[in-house]
Amino acid sequence: MEYKFTIDKFQGPLDLLLHLIKEADIDIFDINIAEITEQYLDYIDSMESLNLNVDSEYLVMAAELIWMKSRELLPDDKDEDTDDYEDDPRENLINRLLEYQKYKEMALEFRGLEEERKYLYSKVPSELTSFRSDDVKLDDDISLDDLVKAFMEFQKRKYYEKPLETVVTRKEYYVGKRCHDIMYRLRKNKKVKFEDLFDIRNRSYVVVTFLAILDLAKKGNLRIKQNRNLDEIWLFSNEEV
Repeated sequence: MEYKFTIDKFQGPLDLLLHLIKEADIDIFDINIAEITEQYLDYIDSMESLNLNVDSEYLVMAAELIWMKSRELLPDDKDEDTDDYEDDPRENLINRLLEYQKYKEMALEFRGLEEERKYLYSKVPSELTSFRSDDVKLDDDISLDDLVKAFMEFQKRKYYEKPLETVVTRKEYYVGKRCHDIMYRLRKNKKVKFEDLFDIRNRSYVVVTFLAILDLAKKGNLRIKQNRNLDEIWLFSNEEV
């Protein structure tokens, strides 16, 4: 039975050369053709001794290395007076190794991105108009976007006003309970500033309070007013408006 062999899972002769260079702990620009050729051929011979088929591209690289080694060992009979330019095979090999190393590093980066993408799930855009509700009653001079914007601005200010050291306590908040508290406060004080309802700097409390305001506005239990754009937002019991 014939096996196709990829040396230690190397992706080709350049990959093997980079491995040998790394093992020798030398810089690519400082490679010695004679030494790297000997190491490369020893590696190929060890594989052939196991009766494993070595891909032809590894043998082609072996031939190139032997040719480059012979050029360095044999005297150069070229006439010094000639101006004919000839590419340096050693320099070409270095450039090929550098380019392959660049692609190899980029492939590792893409593989990492591919692994991260496995944890992301996308959803086809869908029509959401069926979930839209116009039950939240706001005055004509204020919109739900204004309310959300005011809420975001409030959160931003509270973030910068928070103390450097805080004690975290675990407490559960409920929308129904906050609705009751807000209505009690409105009946007592006639009107309440929107920001004053967020008197506890706790994410759960803030979110539950905001949902409670929307729920009460939807049911018609309170009214939300703003005299002018960017003015303070006030909440009134629906009986007081």
